[in-house]
Amino acid sequence: MSFSGDIKEELIKRFSKKQSCQKAELAAIMLLCGKAVSKDEDTGVYVYTEPSAENRKDFTSLRKTFNIKGEMDLDDFISLTRSEQEARAFLRGAFIASGTISDPEKGYHFEIVCDDPAVAMHLQGILSQFDVEARITTRRGKHVLYVKEAEEISDILNIMEAHVALMNFENVRIVREMRGSINRQVNCETANISKSINASMKQVEDINLLIESGVYDKLDDNLKNICDVRLSNPEAGLTELGELLSPPLGKSGVNHRLRKISQMARELRGE
Repeated sequence: MSFSGDIKEELIKRFSKKQSCQKAELAAIMLLCGKAVSKDEDTGVYVYTEPSAENRKDFTSLRKTFNIKGEMDLDDFISLTRSEQEARAFLRGAFIASGTISDPEKGYHFEIVCDDPAVAMHLQGILSQFDVEARITTRRGKHVLYVKEAEEISDILNIMEAHVALMNFENVRIVREMRGSINRQVNCETANISKSINASMKQVEDINLLIESGVYDKLDDNLKNICDVRLSNPEAGLTELGELLSPPLGKSGVNHRLRKISQMARELRGE
């Protein structure tokens, strides 16, 4: 089963004892799952998930339980989410009916597809009450409420009270973030090593130019020493080079002397 399927299985098993929350969850399912919603005084309210008769679900008992009389419009459904718990229940029903969350191993994406833009905006308003910023876009004539931030998707799972899914999501998220952090660190260290090697090769090239041109023989002892140590240790860092000098020299001092060598080489090249 998919990650979204697992979440829906968990949410379906979570049944609120409060009738107002049951109404809110049912309202979301009716708004988002049904192809059509009709009301008949004799048979009650029906939700058609597919046109075929065998897929029709009879909500007569729910109509009687909730004392639904007459036709219900969008405002009637939306008015069922006055409290925080009702808002949570409405969001659960909407996700069960028309929501998806991508596998966190592959990426972070939450969405609920709505036929009516007013429903999408109402869901956006519910999420904003919980400090979750959702966006709405249009796709093939549908209105899609979506969130792409991992932290906010985690918040949504908590809002819907999908606690098992939240734990699984966070476990995957932690592993991904650790893996990403390690990769970034490795890439940074690799870049630094590459930069250091390139700088060392350029310094060796500059020193050899000074030797070939006879400038090396005219250098003072400090500059000759840094040239000799660099040629003998082409892979050493600046700190290591300083420790090899006698007397030892700090990193900034080594860098200062090598810059002098580089400047002399540029002048010889006419740069």
